Amino acid sequence: MAVAVESFLLDPLSEGTLQHRIRQMVAEAIVSGRLTPGERMPSSRKLAAHLGVSRITVTLAYAELVADDFLHARGRSGYFVSDTAPRPPAPRDSRKTPPPRIESVDWARVLGHRPPAGDLNRGKPQNWRDYRYAFIYGQADPSLFDHANWRLCMVQSLGLRDFPRMSDDQFELDDADLLEYIARHSLPRRGIVARRDEILVTLGAQNALWLAAQLLLNQRRSAAIEEPGYPGLQDILTQTRCKLVPVPVGTQGLRAADLPARLDVLFCTPSHHCPTGVTMPLEARHELLAAARARGFVIVEDDYEFEIAQGRAPLPALKSLDRSGCVIHVGSFSKSLFPGLRLGFMVAPAPVIAEARTLRATIFRHPPGLLQRAAARFLSLGHYDVMLRRLTRSFAARRAVMLAAIRAEGLEIAGAVEDGGSSLWMRTPDGVSATALAAALREDSVLIERGQPFFGARDAPDCFYRIAYSSIASERIPEGIARIARQIDRLRRAG
Repeated sequence: MAVAVESFLLDPLSEGTLQHRIRQMVAEAIVSGRLTPGERMPSSRKLAAHLGVSRITVTLAYAELVADDFLHARGRSGYFVSDTAPRPPAPRDSRKTPPPRIESVDWARVLGHRPPAGDLNRGKPQNWRDYRYAFIYGQADPSLFDHANWRLCMVQSLGLRDFPRMSDDQFELDDADLLEYIARHSLPRRGIVARRDEILVTLGAQNALWLAAQLLLNQRRSAAIEEPGYPGLQDILTQTRCKLVPVPVGTQGLRAADLPARLDVLFCTPSHHCPTGVTMPLEARHELLAAARARGFVIVEDDYEFEIAQGRAPLPALKSLDRSGCVIHVGSFSKSLFPGLRLGFMVAPAPVIAEARTLRATIFRHPPGLLQRAAARFLSLGHYDVMLRRLTRSFAARRAVMLAAIRAEGLEIAGAVEDGGSSLWMRTPDGVSATALAAALREDSVLIERGQPFFGARDAPDCFYRIAYSSIASERIPEGIARIARQIDRLRRAG
């Protein structure tokens, strides 16, 4: 296949004849490595038409390039980059001092807004699948995913019948079938009744939390978050410049009595606390709602992982118990389907959703139509429910194996044990750093998550870590836990 003719542009500021400028343009592309040996050049006719010059001018430039061994001609096949053409210069030795760069713009001064520096991935390597014992949260196990039916739904969504909804710019609107499924199936499972104008499709829960924060907070307002809590939320709220107040989470979640006196918005995960996994009891939920009504603050409920409540029915969501309209509910399909899907939803009173829809439209209009169409098909045809049952059974089996291995190795669990989910919150023995433990385990092909990023304080304790079982096979869990125990013992003796 020939190099695209559109990749060639004459520099209007270059000097010399047209023939010389064309020769220089091609030679620079070869020397820079943009054109590689063996690639076929556009025909002289096509390049001439693209550049707006005569064909003979391009032919003469090609002839010069052949003479200089940049190109070679193959009979009637055309011109190709020569195998012996000058190559790009070898990379500079990183040990040598590079030439100084002259920056003409002071970007630290020019940038009007700088998001907080942080690692959204929290140190989890991109090549996590290369580790034999990857106890990291939020990744999918391909053996549990319904590849065949998802592929079929994607293909059907590309058909002529669905083409307008998949391809057209829907401006601020969402896929009607996806909204219908959320309203009639997803939300009733949480005890929530909502109309379509009270639901917004988002790019995952992270996007929904960002929209809520932008609409509800500014530098004159205050927000409370759980401590420890979701690190991504801390980054989002820091950008609003609001007053951020951490509230400690105990063995039964966050308590209304611990909330600060001045409060505008509370962000919480009552159904499955991040990262300890504890579930807020029903009585505590009613107390929290009563405090919100009495004091006039809004609650943003992140309802992640409620589907994976193993061995018991999930408690009703805060939104389902809310009679005053003070709760904004956030859900996501990213954890239960696959993280790369990035589809979630926000449920709130219609005026709030209208504002959120307008704000979303200023950034990316709406989530991709193809993904919404395919997800709507996958959900409405029942494939999601079947896969969710498979996930729940598999996670329950893996959790049982992990708990047995933890007890056998004498490791300490710091969070909930029987509340389901896909991870466990752990504590190291006194004197053992979780940061040092994570680093040592990487050398042993084991991945865990440090607990410090889940705390907002700079002097956060370095004794917690999280281990997940969503993407590791049951048969690997005991050896992985044994390696964690051996490294803890080694660090304890060394300390």
